Formats: sequence, structure tokens, C-alpha cells
Amino acid sequence: MKIELKEITIRELTKGYQDNDENGVVGYGGKLDIRPPYQREFIYKDKQREAVIDTVTKNFPLNVMYWAVREDGNFEVIDGQQRTISICQFVDGDFATVVGNIPEYRGFSNLQANEQEQILDYKLMVYLCSGTDSQKLEWFKTINIAGEKLTEQELRNAVYSGSFVSSAKPIFSKRNCPAFGLASEYMNGSPERQDYLETVIKWISNGNIETYMLNHQHDPNANEIWLYFQSVISWVKATFPKYRKEMKGIEWGFLYNEFHKQSFDHKKLEEEISQLMQDEDVTKKKGIYEYVLTRKEKFLNIRAFTDNQKREAYERQKGICPVCTEHYELAGMEADHITPWHLGGKTSAENCQMLCKDDNRRKSGK
Repeated sequence: MKIELKEITIRELTKGYQDNDENGVVGYGGKLDIRPPYQREFIYKDKQREAVIDTVTKNFPLNVMYWAVREDGNFEVIDGQQRTISICQFVDGDFATVVGNIPEYRGFSNLQANEQEQILDYKLMVYLCSGTDSQKLEWFKTINIAGEKLTEQELRNAVYSGSFVSSAKPIFSKRNCPAFGLASEYMNGSPERQDYLETVIKWISNGNIETYMLNHQHDPNANEIWLYFQSVISWVKATFPKYRKEMKGIEWGFLYNEFHKQSFDHKKLEEEISQLMQDEDVTKKKGIYEYVLTRKEKFLNIRAFTDNQKREAYERQKGICPVCTEHYELAGMEADHITPWHLGGKTSAENCQMLCKDDNRRKSGK
């Protein structure tokens, strides 16, 4: 891996600066991708960007910035995006601030020639990083320690930048993007922070996000994951046509991968879901959807017996395990449903029995 420290003037940085939806935010003569299209919105408040300009006009040093060297020889900002945009916006005339000893807000075009030159000649310190994908990813994680931190997926987007990521971002990474419009009720997180893109790649790759991005880095488009995502959401809506707020944030892709080829009666599923939603023993309502497909009670967090219920059952049994008929202290026993929960048994004192730990675990493992 090669890391090079380079001085770049604001004059060089702001040359060819553009900010639009089609081309994203670019500068440095069109060679620097400051914010790839639809990646992250500008988040600095007025006072923050004014502070950046104040630092420059006083000739104080700004924190070092970090750029990645792309395969085509161009660059992408990894750390310093907000500072870079603040500088470019000021020079481009987007906002005014107090400069020097004149106590009034002035835009760049209102400054004296010598004031403009001082700003344009200001030198920024930039680290340029080039190397293998794995080297760059590790490096980005190391330097991503200040300011508005990059998410894991933003780091991956930088490392595996290419036609696949460029195609995926307009679909999954913009406010009110197509993925948000299709599935916001079912997804957690924010498209702008790459949560949607990360989630769909995690689903389609069964958790191997970086391997998938490496293998598809130079795909001409992101059609595969977009079609897959649409299939997942369509399957969810067909299988569970009645929407509940508990459906938001479930790992639907993993369930789709395992069950989408099976046939389900959505009316019977809805009847069961409705009953489970009313069952006071089910303490994790979101897990109902996973349970009705997998039949694994762990998703439901069935209500545990209270200490009083355990003590009552223990005294009733006089400390005798009904399976092995041996006597145990209370600490050596565990509560068990006499009639299993899935057969209608409730978590009540009448349905509680105390088994020795070995017998209870043997029963649970059946």
C-alpha cells in the first residue's frame, strides 16, 4: 500500500467545482469525487462551515484530509468531505461570512483581491492512499476517527468503487430513492447513510458483503440486487398482506432466501399471527413473523416463570423432580411448562413444574 502526503491549494481544489444531482459533487479539475452521487447529503450547519472559512482566512491549519486513489487515477474523498464542500461553496459564492477585521458578512466575490488570493493560495494537507482493496479498507477504518464518521458501508463503497456502486447508489442511497419508496415500512435505517444498500447486499450474499462487492465491483449495473430486493418485498407483501408496525426491520431477505419457494396460506398465517399478537406469554411480538415460518420458539421470547411461581411449584413437589424422582435444592432445578406453550400451555403457576437441570435440558432438546 502506498500513502503519499501532498499539498493542494484551495485554488487547485476548487477548480471545476460542480454540485448537481447527475454528477454528484466534484472538484480538483474534475478529478476529485467529493461526494459520489446520492451518497450523503451536506450536513454542516452555518456555524460549522463559517468556522472552516475562519480557519483558512487566519492561516490556521485545517485537519489533514484523506483521498483514495482510484483505478483510473482520479480521487475520492474519504475524510474531509464536509470541510471540502464548505470551502468550495464559499469560493463558489453559495454563502457569506465574516472575513478579516471587517465585521460584516461578505461573499467571496465581495472580498478584496488580496483577500481572495490569500484564500486561494491556502495549502491543504492531503494524504493520498492507493493499494489493494483490503489494504485500503483497513486504512480507511484506521483514519476514520474524527468528524462525521463514515459508516461501514460508506467505507466499502469507497474501497469497491466502480460501476456497480455508482449504479446502486441512485436506487438505494438517496433520500426518497426507489428502494425507500418501495419498502420504507419494512426497513430500518437511512438510505443516505447506506443502510438500505448494506442490508440488501447482506441479504443477497447471506452475510458476505465484502465478497459480494469485490465480485461485482465492475458489473455494468446493480440490476441483480434491485430485482432481488423487489422480489423480497413482493414476497413479504404477498405472504403477510396485513401490515403491522412490528414488520419494520425484520431480516426479510434471509427469510425470503429460505422460504420463498414454499407455499403458504396467508389467511391461516394471519389468523395465527393475530392470536399470537394477543398472547401475553409472547414478549417479542416482532419475532412472531419469524416464528410462523421457522417454528422456532426462540424468536418469541416466551414469558418466563416468576420466582414466586418457581417456589410454589418447588414446594408443591417437595423438591422432587417428577422425571428422575430425585430430590434437589431449588437452585439445582429449572422451571418447565407442564403443557408445552405451543400446545396451549400458559406461563402460570398451575402449569409450572420444576425439573432437575439435566432432565429439563433433555426435554428441551427433544
